[in-house]
Amino acid sequence: MAPENGRPPAVAPRQSVELDSAEALKLLGSVSLGRVVFTRHALPTVRPVNHVLDDGDIIIRTHEGTALTAHTRHAGGEGVVVAYEADTIDPDTHLGWSVVATGYAQLVTDADEVARYRQLLRPWMTRAMDYAVRIRPDLVTGIRLTSVPPPEGTDGPVLGLPPTPDS
Repeated sequence: MAPENGRPPAVAPRQSVELDSAEALKLLGSVSLGRVVFTRHALPTVRPVNHVLDDGDIIIRTHEGTALTAHTRHAGGEGVVVAYEADTIDPDTHLGWSVVATGYAQLVTDADEVARYRQLLRPWMTRAMDYAVRIRPDLVTGIRLTSVPPPEGTDGPVLGLPPTPDS
C-alpha cells in the first residue's frame, strides 16, 4: 500500500541475477502476458499481447489490420526482427523476474497450424483474431530480482544503498 504522498514504501536493496537462456525461456512460458516490440514507421512500437510457448517458439494471435500482421505478411526470408518481453515483478516487494527474447517473427501460413493455435491460445479481445505469428527467439536473456543477503554478522537486510566497490 502506497502512502498518501504516492511514493511506495522503502524496500531493502535488490540484486539482479542473470538467468541462463533455458531458465529464462521456461519462466516466459509460465505466464500468458507479454509485450511484443517491433518497428513501425521507423520507431519502436510496443503492444501487450497474450502468448503461448510452443516448442521454444512464442506464438501470438493477431488480426487483419495490425501493423505486426502486415509486417510479417510482407517480410521475406527469416521474417521481421522483434523483441518479446514478459515478467512477473511484485509491486510491493520488488522481487521477481524479467525475460526478453529477441528473434524473427513470421506469419504462420499453414492452415492446420493456425487452427491448432486457435485452440491453444484464446485472445482476450472480442475481435476476430484470424492470424498467428511465430517468434523464433535467437537470443533469450533474463534476470531475477532477489533480496540482497545481509552482511555477515548481521541479522537483517541492509537498508539504504548497496555498498560501492570503494567502501
